[in-house]
Amino acid sequence: MTSQKIQDKGILAKLLEKGIKILIRNECNRIGSIQINIYASSLQIIKGLIKKIYIIGKNINYKDLLFDKIELEANEVKINLKLINKELKFKNDFSTNFTISLSEESLKKTLLSNNWKWIGSMISKEILSQDKLEDIKIKNSQILIKASKDNNTIEEANIDIKILNGKIYLKSKKYNKTFMIPIEDKIYVKNIIIHNNLIVISAISSISF
Repeated sequence: MTSQKIQDKGILAKLLEKGIKILIRNECNRIGSIQINIYASSLQIIKGLIKKIYIIGKNINYKDLLFDKIELEANEVKINLKLINKELKFKNDFSTNFTISLSEESLKKTLLSNNWKWIGSMISKEILSQDKLEDIKIKNSQILIKASKDNNTIEEANIDIKILNGKIYLKSKKYNKTFMIPIEDKIYVKNIIIHNNLIVISAISSISF
């Protein structure tokens, strides 16, 4: 994704950046910082075309989904901007390339939160045959999960993360079990790595209006 400096940015591009920033902040529980760059001249914006939108956000809480960092890029976005009331509408469906980074702390808080603990329970049941996720750690390019049944004996396993046909799979060699993470069909995961104790996921998603 690009982060080149925009020169001679017009007032309409700056106006759009502020508007999109407000929309995103309103959708999220928390955003530590966010930077938005609109790559389009004022004439292109008046004609209803944004050549590129680049967004980078840090320390984000979106409906209890915690992300340490998100980078997003969309190209050839058609818009309808009404200057009188500053109303912005997107006219076409488009695709976005994005990369998200998750730390051990963010992953743990997400999977133990009230909104998303059902995923932690599914992982525990499908891989460890347990009911409740107790803990999760990132260690040596793997995920270590601990789970229990009725708060008694705790089982644990090292999990490998794999990508197949755009989906994320968790695999335990110890238990010889595999679990597919439930994600929307419109999201296609291209790559996933664990680096410096961060899970970094690169994907593409369609946006519909």
